Amino acid sequence: MTKQASKYFWLLIGSLHFFSSIFLGCNSSDVDAKSKQVFRYNEHKNIGSLDPAFAKDNADISAINQLFNGLVQLDNDLNVVPEIAAQWAIDSLGTTYTFYLKKDVFFHESIQFGSKKTRTVTAEDFVYSFNRLTDPAVGSPGGWVLQQVESYQAIDQHTFQIKLKQTFPAFLSLLSMRYCAVVPKEVVEDPQHAFRKNPIGTGPFKFKAWEEDIKLVLRKNNHYFEQDNQGNPLPYLEAIAISFLPDIQSEFMLFSQGKFDFLNSLDPSYKDELLTPKGTLQIAYQDKVNLQKGPYLNTEYIGLYLDSNNPALLSTELRKAINIGFDREKMIRYLRNTIGFPALGGFIPKGLAGKTTQTFNQYQPQQARALVKKFTEENKTAPTIRLATDINYLDICEYLQRELQKIGIKIVIDLMPTATLRQAKSSGKLEAFRASWIADYPDAENYLSLFYSANFSPGGPNYTHFKQAEFDALYKKALLQSSLDERIALYREMDEMIMQYYPVVPLYYDQAVRFVQKNVQGFEMNPLNLLYLKRVYKTAP
Repeated sequence: MTKQASKYFWLLIGSLHFFSSIFLGCNSSDVDAKSKQVFRYNEHKNIGSLDPAFAKDNADISAINQLFNGLVQLDNDLNVVPEIAAQWAIDSLGTTYTFYLKKDVFFHESIQFGSKKTRTVTAEDFVYSFNRLTDPAVGSPGGWVLQQVESYQAIDQHTFQIKLKQTFPAFLSLLSMRYCAVVPKEVVEDPQHAFRKNPIGTGPFKFKAWEEDIKLVLRKNNHYFEQDNQGNPLPYLEAIAISFLPDIQSEFMLFSQGKFDFLNSLDPSYKDELLTPKGTLQIAYQDKVNLQKGPYLNTEYIGLYLDSNNPALLSTELRKAINIGFDREKMIRYLRNTIGFPALGGFIPKGLAGKTTQTFNQYQPQQARALVKKFTEENKTAPTIRLATDINYLDICEYLQRELQKIGIKIVIDLMPTATLRQAKSSGKLEAFRASWIADYPDAENYLSLFYSANFSPGGPNYTHFKQAEFDALYKKALLQSSLDERIALYREMDEMIMQYYPVVPLYYDQAVRFVQKNVQGFEMNPLNLLYLKRVYKTAP
């Protein structure tokens, strides 16, 4: 056993001892019975905060989804359905939303609530929770969610009203984000209570213990307000145990041994071990695990920083050459084991209304070489571009490097930690960067916002600094459009305009892929690839 492997082994042993301690006070048979209903998984990227106001990373959101609720939620088909709000009404102008809250939603127990240790959620709790999102002292990255909001108020104890500055059809979907989850004022503002590390919410699971870099444990909330279709209380599981092994190979090894209940990724280090080139399970795993695949609203892409001093990035023709200078279908087949779809169209991914039906990125090496030759002759130098990535996508970037070299473009790869890449991308320090855009909410506006000039980074998600007056006008027009058909037509026009200027290189439209142990039931997928465990249970192995 190597030194590194030994380190992770003892880390796991320590985490298992840590988990067993949550059942102290139970006899051995109780411990055994309950431990069979523990869902175990790993977050190799770790978790930064359990405060929903800071729910910006998938790892954080996955845990926060189990702990908190908002006014509304999305079902597996991305329809907006009730959560804490029993129902709602929207006025004829589409600007006033009135939510009528359920009366049986309780916060998790906490000493800050006094002798009863809990209380019901009220409309004032949502006023407080929304105030936190826009409070500069809090510094929430989710404040943008309320950009279209003019005001909000508690009409009475169980009626919460929001008024928008103008109609915004995607607003209900936006409210499903965990930024908008309800939190209790008396707990958050207790100076003796570290809310980030000891959250109190309303969700199907409650916080039990967190040893950073080792293990996070959540326990069943026995007073949760939701039921299944037969009237049985949710959740079914007794607990959730999340490990933080940073080594992806160790994560895979422990999953293959049944120590983790699912894998939520397809890493190059083990993809061929699990999957055939056609994207099916290898024979050795067909009796051990289930493969789940489904639509995923995620576009993987290369961003090109248009405020760069590099003339190669300032040339629309050269940017087009990059887009048509490599074979996306071959990339998906050999580097992704046929998981995902080649991004031959626009930036909006498959599955969202408003995506263009035109093809812009078909592999055309001869035309690409001609464009590069023209650039080289005009600029008296061959194009060179620095491309930043993290280790998880190094194989794809190296593929681009090899393929683009064939048409005359030199790519220099800068490998950096994920956090460093994220910061450098936001601050405009990179010529080109590998990135993902996973939908925050199921509306194409979410993707088009990356190209609206008012959203220039670092204040917004326009990391490429793309700016076109015509695009901005269409974007603002779409925000005011209440007709779904007309809004979709505008979305499609904007998607096509992006690919006429090529500020990005779409690589592929992703598919969600999960590897799940055979005894895990009720584990459903959704196009946002969000983790919800309230309906999951485990059978005997």
